[in-house]
Amino acid sequence: MFRVEKMEVDDFPFAIQLANTMNWNMAIEDFEFMTNLEPRGCFVLFHGSERSGIATSVSFGKVGWFGNLIVKEDYRKEGAGSLLVRHAIDYLKNKGVETIGLYAYPHLIGFYESFGFEPDAEFLVLQGEAVSSATEGTIREAKKQDVPALIDFDSHCFGAQRKKLLEPILLERGNLCYISADDHEIIGYVAAKVYDEMAEVGPLICQSNRVDAAMMLLKTILSRLKGLDVSIYLPKKETALLDMLTKAGFKEDFRVARMFLGPAIAKNCIYMAESLERG
Repeated sequence: MFRVEKMEVDDFPFAIQLANTMNWNMAIEDFEFMTNLEPRGCFVLFHGSERSGIATSVSFGKVGWFGNLIVKEDYRKEGAGSLLVRHAIDYLKNKGVETIGLYAYPHLIGFYESFGFEPDAEFLVLQGEAVSSATEGTIREAKKQDVPALIDFDSHCFGAQRKKLLEPILLERGNLCYISADDHEIIGYVAAKVYDEMAEVGPLICQSNRVDAAMMLLKTILSRLKGLDVSIYLPKKETALLDMLTKAGFKEDFRVARMFLGPAIAKNCIYMAESLERG
């Protein structure tokens, strides 16, 4: 008999071990971050007394995100994954969420469609080593006092306020954030989470008609990450950014489909994901 429980600190070693069977390279800090963001939205599946699966979710007002679904191989095709998905959907809807997003591996698109999710856009997961390139003075490093304005700008483009996600990222010492602005109007911004030898670039959000600014933001932050292995989550449709990254040596690792249960969001902007787990 399966049951779903809230993820606790004691569950972290199991969650890390299970997640890394999928080569997700997760650490205890990842689950600490997720459970701090959404203490009741991270789940462990039990079969009797045995831990057998995990899932995470996070709510941003009317928008929620579902991620990190994995079930031990022995319990797949027994309804375990479906139970976790339904539990997360119910949790988010009870929080007032109207749109739930996720990133699905291609072979799982049909699985999520069975819950009502609809494909929205194809995203490429790119990997490469950051190198220096020419940048322009219109891009500047974000300061602490910029954070409220960045959160407001992000909310307008994303479709929900992500303060609880963005503040810890933007204020964390060692992470990076750059802004493109015109007469004090924010055109776009980009952030990067920096670890020992690697970094994740994202989110990047920019006004839809300003591909030039998005490219300069990306060039600037990659220049500051020189020598690190970098991961980027980019919509396939952003061909100018993709071409720039390909010329810089980035290669496609795999693809996912962004899917929504409810009205689609983040439609009228240039958008790179913060992560596959949180949108």
